Amino acid sequence: MQIPWSWSTTGYSFVGRPHDEVRATCQTAGLAGLEAVAELLGDGSDAELETLAAEYRSAGLSFDTFHLPFGADDDIASFYETVRRRAADKMKHWIQRAAVVGVRAAVQHPSTTRHSVDVEGLDPYLRQLGRSLETLLPACEAAGVTLAIENMLPAGGGRFCSRPEHFERITRDFGHPHLGYCLDTGHALVAGGGHEGAAAFLPAMGERLVAFHLADNAGDRDSHLAPGRGLVDFGPVFRAAVANGFSGNMCIETPPFAAGPDYSDEAWTELRRGTESLATESLAEGAR
Repeated sequence: MQIPWSWSTTGYSFVGRPHDEVRATCQTAGLAGLEAVAELLGDGSDAELETLAAEYRSAGLSFDTFHLPFGADDDIASFYETVRRRAADKMKHWIQRAAVVGVRAAVQHPSTTRHSVDVEGLDPYLRQLGRSLETLLPACEAAGVTLAIENMLPAGGGRFCSRPEHFERITRDFGHPHLGYCLDTGHALVAGGGHEGAAAFLPAMGERLVAFHLADNAGDRDSHLAPGRGLVDFGPVFRAAVANGFSGNMCIETPPFAAGPDYSDEAWTELRRGTESLATESLAEGAR
């Protein structure tokens, strides 16, 4: 069957490169655009952002998703109110800037700590997340953007949003039309102990699954290998995307499987082709 979505990759791979070169690489590789990041957009005015977006659109490219900042101080579920409020205000600022370049979804790390819910409890995290969502979801609604909470690495234990049941609670407690989820396949494999992986998160995320970070690994660490170069079972992911009617840009959140860091256009092309072949084979297998 024909794949109903397009492919993008992470803007972090292109930070510091001139935008005309970035656009040329995306066009050559057959990518539909980039997942935008703060470092790529810069601190220019709204008018400058609109010009930037127009230049990408003229090249047939788009910023379909945006990865919100996730430094140590960007913790929207922090138990320290000073940190949490500052982080929520910062995310609101970047959601509004991302909307200027036309993004559909803003990917949000739910926490930037590595503490375990088994020790701290799940409810305290949900309480603090909920306080931040009171700021962020109205901002998303006003901007026409969906907030896509991403599943996290386990970080040695039960990190917040490293388990499917955490997403079930978020949906139950904070259901909102502009609340969605981003599935990171590499994170899911590590969190699943090397066997359940992404398939375990799909029922919990359900129809709120609005963004994808495709990455592969061996199940032991988030090594960001190109899809198909590790142990991730991508079949259920691609089939779920079809079942949900996903038609946005699916982000390949890895560099090419080639010598870098200055990857050639041919390497980027092979990354896209290889991932597309993986998707095509997975969908064909599911149809049999």
